[in-house]
Amino acid sequence: MTAAASFTWQDGERTIRFGRGALADAASLLGEDYIVLTTPRGRDAAPGIVATAAHVLDVRPGLVDEISAELLDDLPSSAGLLVAVGGGRVIDTAKAVAAATGRQVAAIPTTLSAAEMTKVHRRPAGVTGVESVRPRIVINDPAISASQPDAELAASAANALAHAVEAPLTTLASPVPTQAALEAVRLIASAYRGDVDEPVRDELALAALLAGYASDAAWYGLSHVCSQTLVRVGGAAHGPANAVVLPHTAAALRRRLPDRLAAIDRACGERVEALAGRLAARAHASRIRDLGVPEARLEDCADACVRRSELRHTPPAADRDELLAIYRAAW
Repeated sequence: MTAAASFTWQDGERTIRFGRGALADAASLLGEDYIVLTTPRGRDAAPGIVATAAHVLDVRPGLVDEISAELLDDLPSSAGLLVAVGGGRVIDTAKAVAAATGRQVAAIPTTLSAAEMTKVHRRPAGVTGVESVRPRIVINDPAISASQPDAELAASAANALAHAVEAPLTTLASPVPTQAALEAVRLIASAYRGDVDEPVRDELALAALLAGYASDAAWYGLSHVCSQTLVRVGGAAHGPANAVVLPHTAAALRRRLPDRLAAIDRACGERVEALAGRLAARAHASRIRDLGVPEARLEDCADACVRRSELRHTPPAADRDELLAIYRAAW
């Protein structure tokens, strides 16, 4: 599959439309009666989608469980489909709202988060006993999904790389998602080959989609637990959090599964830690201290991490000492 590929993928109950110009197909895929959840950047990225929406709800910065709980009070009763135009926070918020209300979700990503490809999300605060939601419609147009400025794009690419590195390593790994993950690694490495001034953005968009597919099937473990906790407890932004920990978590995963990391290295064309380090530098996220997280919070992060059940997906589950050592090495 080439970076210029354009395709429609019917994957079970969901329709995935990928390629340059895919946004032009939105009208036929979304219908007429829908609610848009977005941000100012999302409005600029897809003005036609916003203009024809029955309602538009703004998604503020913050934590998904809190944002989605607030939006439940603002949700109109008339329109059905929720259309998320934005990055991971926006799409995860739409999934959380849908889980609580029984609605369906369409996702138009504006970053490489791959949230549009997964059923992973938090529930609205105070809502329990509801199933997770995966978008039924995905419209991934590289002109939008890979449109971030260079530093932000590199951080988002590091998140995609973390998905692709972890998927072949978990206890839920299987051959097809693993092949998708390895292709995602290859595409990210190719997009940034030689530390180019301008990466191949179409390759990054496709890599993020494939990595998200792999992560949805095989889940995640050590690396995403560390990065997510750095966001929730340390206050870091999501993309930079992935970028800053991945060189260190990849090394820890290599100690667990050296043969599988060797396969990832072959797809990468070098040790994946080296690529992760270059992405972190490009994202201005080589050190945790650069993200505004004080050293005093590292122990709190380790305490929160060790309680996460997802650590068991990349056995042996990291203990507190190892988690704190990863954070300190990255600080």
